[in-house]
Amino acid sequence: MGSLEAVDKRDGGTAFGGYDVLHAVSAINEEIAQSLRGRDARDQAGADAAMIELDGTENKSRLGGNALVATSMAIAHSAASAEKLPLWRYLGQSQDAFFLPLPEIQIFGGGAHAGRRVDVQDFMVIAVGAENYEQSLEWTAEVYQAAGALMSEAGLRQGVADEGGYWPTFEANDQALDYLVRSIERAGLVPGEDVAISLDIAATDFGRDGKYRLAADDREVDSDGLIEMLLSWLERYPIVAIEDPLGEDDPQAMAKFTAAAGNKVEIVADDFICTSADRIRSAAGIKACNTALIKPNQAGTLTETKAALDASRDDGWDAIVSARSGETEDVTIVHLAVGWGVKQLKVGSFARSERMAKWNEGLRIADALKQDGGKLPERQAFPWGKNS
Repeated sequence: MGSLEAVDKRDGGTAFGGYDVLHAVSAINEEIAQSLRGRDARDQAGADAAMIELDGTENKSRLGGNALVATSMAIAHSAASAEKLPLWRYLGQSQDAFFLPLPEIQIFGGGAHAGRRVDVQDFMVIAVGAENYEQSLEWTAEVYQAAGALMSEAGLRQGVADEGGYWPTFEANDQALDYLVRSIERAGLVPGEDVAISLDIAATDFGRDGKYRLAADDREVDSDGLIEMLLSWLERYPIVAIEDPLGEDDPQAMAKFTAAAGNKVEIVADDFICTSADRIRSAAGIKACNTALIKPNQAGTLTETKAALDASRDDGWDAIVSARSGETEDVTIVHLAVGWGVKQLKVGSFARSERMAKWNEGLRIADALKQDGGKLPERQAFPWGKNS
């Protein structure tokens, strides 16, 4: 979680471990409802601006970023319903054609997602060789099952991590990468050609002031040491994307890593930019990354989320629409990815209902496109896959 994202307002106290949201719900039903009553739902920017002004804080902490983003999404759904359109088509009315985003799916969870048994937060796969969205899910399902079988055989299968990936008991970070390659191969697929690897390092979680404690490897490294380790992984494994490779407080190291690896892989900014147009422009100014992770909850409203996406495109970056930990079965982000023409989608793993609800919504949209004659590309675009 980035330190600069919109505050997820919780009640505190003892109920539900302090995570209850009655105050945020009250804010929606009272202050926010009063401020928006009578507005045209098609004026998304105006409604979002009114909520931002009503909250009056830099980080949505008074009313809660969760209250604002839920209302902002509801407004978009209301406008689409009034136009008798699904949300993805309503958002993409200016597009000539639609396509399904390429899924980025967690196989092993680590870091804060799995009791920090390994330091890297997400070990994911991307079906860069898949012909379409459906096939990318089918291939990922095979990899997921193969990974579970391999871990069970080796006695390394601990359980399920927060986002549905396997909870590993690996002894080192690169052991997870070895098992990921073996899982792709056991699924009958070719690593790097059919299915490639994506990592969310989430370095902010284990680093501060240019020092990084790799507990799984029992060592501490500085920024250069972490960069050296990641570059060695790029040589050894079929990795096509690395998210938050350095800490959010280590911008020069982020730029150094991007200079070394940015022509080979996607360098994805999450905690580093927190879905902020201003922070994306600042990061682009020092060439710190080349891809933005777009999370509506970090921004607080859809208008700010879209502004961040537009800023990334203006700077020539790629983009990935993303869910987060603590998700519900709401599928709005799938509609955002399709409607806004974002070519990648990160939801979590291939397990648990709040994750599968989103992958399945993509299948429904794919079916709708086929039925009404909409254009569905035969192959997914990915900068460093064989289909690029």
